[in-house]
Amino acid sequence: MDDKSETMLVLGATGQQGGAVARASAADGRRVRALVRDERSAEAQALAHLGIELVPGDFREPTSLERAMAGVHGVFAALPSSADAQYGLTDEDEVRFGLAVGDAAKRAGVRHLVYSSTIGANPDIGLGHYASKWHIEQYLRRSGVPFTIVRPAPFMELLLYPHFGLRQGVLTFFGAPDQVVQFIAVADIGAIAAKLLPDPTHPLGVTMDIAGDALSGNDIAAAISRATGRQVPYLQIPIEAAAQNPMLARLLEAMSNGKLDGRADLPSLRASHPGLLSFDQWLAAGHAEEIRKLLPLLRAEVGFRSDRIRP
Repeated sequence: MDDKSETMLVLGATGQQGGAVARASAADGRRVRALVRDERSAEAQALAHLGIELVPGDFREPTSLERAMAGVHGVFAALPSSADAQYGLTDEDEVRFGLAVGDAAKRAGVRHLVYSSTIGANPDIGLGHYASKWHIEQYLRRSGVPFTIVRPAPFMELLLYPHFGLRQGVLTFFGAPDQVVQFIAVADIGAIAAKLLPDPTHPLGVTMDIAGDALSGNDIAAAISRATGRQVPYLQIPIEAAAQNPMLARLLEAMSNGKLDGRADLPSLRASHPGLLSFDQWLAAGHAEEIRKLLPLLRAEVGFRSDRIRP
């Protein structure tokens, strides 16, 4: 039976994914607990105003994880990584945090741990934050913890970052112009995970690619052009430019080889989550206006600078 009095703990609740899961769970009438480093931060207080319980803790302190997990039914974990430059973390830090979460969940008797990894997690790609997530996945599979691994596609919100060239009036991304890649809105990660956490019918021990739409670079540029009324061309990151940045070069190679396209079952996901956003719907939900504000009044010469991109 689905008991909404059972508590769900969200790790990373002041970040994009965790915040989306916490809000979606609270909106569904769930009891939600959020692990936060600073209860006074604006992000934490915004959660508290939704009736979400704040508990102080840190991934660096395993005992705080166990305290936060005491008596909870499910845990959602989105971990900071080396790709989040503001945290100053290494790939080894991320792995250590992931293992600590798995260990704490097992000791606390958590009945469902939902871990957010990434589409394409694999050590062979040659990128540390893809390998670190893969190592955490392997650990969870050996741990005995009841788990689901979700692998989100690239966020649609990435296009709001100026690194992708919109301030120069051109959309730059890793795929070829006609290469179809899956994407997901951050809010939909929240909706999917919030539904998975308490679902007694969901099979445990599975890994799911999750996405909301599949588009080529040209498709994305055309949709942005329609929604903003501004002509936005698409430019794949040039190989010679990416070669100046080893991380970019490996990402471009992985994308070119189809390793990051995503294999989410979109029809099944849409059947289970009717509100899943297409890219056009995401634009119509206010993001087209955000993108319009990024576009220059007059389009600059189309070009690419590798120092503008931080994967």
